[in-house]
Amino acid sequence: MKQIFFILCIFISTQATALPIPSAPDLKARSYHVIDFHSGTVLASKSPDLKLAPASMTKIMTALIVFREIRHGNLNVNDQVRISEKAWRTPGSRMFIEVNKFVSIDDLIHGMLVQSGNDATVALAEHIAGDETTFAQLMNQVAKELGMINSHFINSSGLPDDDHYTTAKDLAILTRALISESPELYKINAIKKFTFNGITQQNRNKLLWRDSSVDGVKTGHTEDAGYCLVSSAVRDNMRLISVVMGTDSVHARNDINQALLNYGYRFYKTHLLYKAQQSLNTARVWKGAQKTLSVGLAKDLHLTIPRNQYKALDASLEINPQLIAPINKAQRVGTAVIKLKGEIIAKRPLIALDNIDEGSLMDVLKDEVLLMLE
Repeated sequence: MKQIFFILCIFISTQATALPIPSAPDLKARSYHVIDFHSGTVLASKSPDLKLAPASMTKIMTALIVFREIRHGNLNVNDQVRISEKAWRTPGSRMFIEVNKFVSIDDLIHGMLVQSGNDATVALAEHIAGDETTFAQLMNQVAKELGMINSHFINSSGLPDDDHYTTAKDLAILTRALISESPELYKINAIKKFTFNGITQQNRNKLLWRDSSVDGVKTGHTEDAGYCLVSSAVRDNMRLISVVMGTDSVHARNDINQALLNYGYRFYKTHLLYKAQQSLNTARVWKGAQKTLSVGLAKDLHLTIPRNQYKALDASLEINPQLIAPINKAQRVGTAVIKLKGEIIAKRPLIALDNIDEGSLMDVLKDEVLLMLE
């Protein structure tokens, strides 16, 4: 029989007064998808796997790759990029860079994210990969790595192409990676205006002016895509990501994103239940140099649950029976099980937080006898 240690026993109170959670609003967009950033829990969704043109929301993928190059030391924000004729001629929204001039990586990033400049985006793609076609291959490799199974990219900026598509769900995955991997660089998305070459342009994400909790992410619009917006906000240490695709106006994409964010914050709350590497309990170890082992989780455990339901959580640790040394740090030794009102809402691997070496011959023989008597 498995050893079971109850580390949190908070049961439903007979005095609970939590209100029922209404269904998410059914809003006029072709697709949308709302998740909690930390837990990944889906709070609202409509046709999340529908393949649609992403327009300039494509630039989130380009930004992720640029940010990775900076983080890995392959790029520096002060590096100068020579502007090609192709980048200069790229149609659509512009940063107004000039052919054969040199522009810093930092300015190009601002031009891409704040001004939504297609010219800046192509310049970055060419600088990283040599040409935009090769950069698109890199985009598709990253999409596969992230599990964006319904996405395919042809270019770096989001200009229309029948074979250039993604989904609301995949954009939520992508945005979560962008914020998680490069939180400092991500802050550029919150800048409301940027001036380059004497021309000042405003960020097209008007939620930045309407809602002080919003700090990104990216708009998009083409005739095929409609009006789209990936937004993200932080309220009371809870970050949500909302992806809205295929609305009929700027006002609609703003209003729908706002409604979805308000719904998520009104009815749900995210809790950090346990931190990574936190000792949650100890387990008996047999034949080891030490007799006990601290166990915990490899990653932080965040749960997004209906508001006022925290006291209805019940958590337990199921630790594998007869743990025999040697045991390696990070080795799986059981499972953490979290229930809400009797239903399992999360399971996470329990890991060893320390190395336990095999004990002396006397330790081993003694424990062998004790195990036979178990």
